[in-house]
Amino acid sequence: MTSYGLNKTTLLDYPGHLAATIFTGGCNFCCPFCHNKDLVLSPASALTISKDELLSFLDKRKQILDGICITGGEPTLYSDLPELIKRIKEMGYQIKLDTNGTNPSMLRSLYEQQLLDYVAMDIKNSLDSYSKTAGISTQTFASLKPALLESVSLIQTSGIDYEFRTTVVSELHTAEDFKKIGQWIYGAKAYYLQSYEDSPQVIQPGFHPHSKDTLQSFVSLLKPYIENVELRGIQ
Repeated sequence: MTSYGLNKTTLLDYPGHLAATIFTGGCNFCCPFCHNKDLVLSPASALTISKDELLSFLDKRKQILDGICITGGEPTLYSDLPELIKRIKEMGYQIKLDTNGTNPSMLRSLYEQQLLDYVAMDIKNSLDSYSKTAGISTQTFASLKPALLESVSLIQTSGIDYEFRTTVVSELHTAEDFKKIGQWIYGAKAYYLQSYEDSPQVIQPGFHPHSKDTLQSFVSLLKPYIENVELRGIQ
């Protein structure tokens, strides 16, 4: 398995841990507001890190770091993901996986092998608005919808720490969407709303954030469904 980027030290990507973040390339979504344009659209052109190089770095840092976040792209597209995680776990690291939830069979396998300590699943939007937010056709979404439903259920019943999260975009998310999301992931342990921020690496520029007051109104709307709803990264 090839890595397409490495953040050597972070306090943000894995809550409660001094961690490194490994980036995988390629994704089966093409969210227009995604900040990892190169990883999604042209991973072959990105700087790569071999598995041996990665493991050597992590071995040297195991007295400093205590967690590893694996993100993307979409990590669960790689059949050898369990093998990589096993090698990292053998060094004593805690593992956080970021996923879009489209591969519940891989997620289940990782749980069964006790390879995960924390899972963060992106909830792109309400199911009614998912295809445009994920940048896929309605036909593709229809084929993936059962997988998303299965992943949410699996994560909520796994017994492993987790969060759901949504990057909130003014042009894509409404109050009605969040009401439907709340009904979908009812009783979730934690749900974070992250405000959209523009950057040169966005796949499709031109989107905007909601105001802080509007974001807070979404939090209030969600509270009857999910007790722990918070804004993340909002000043």
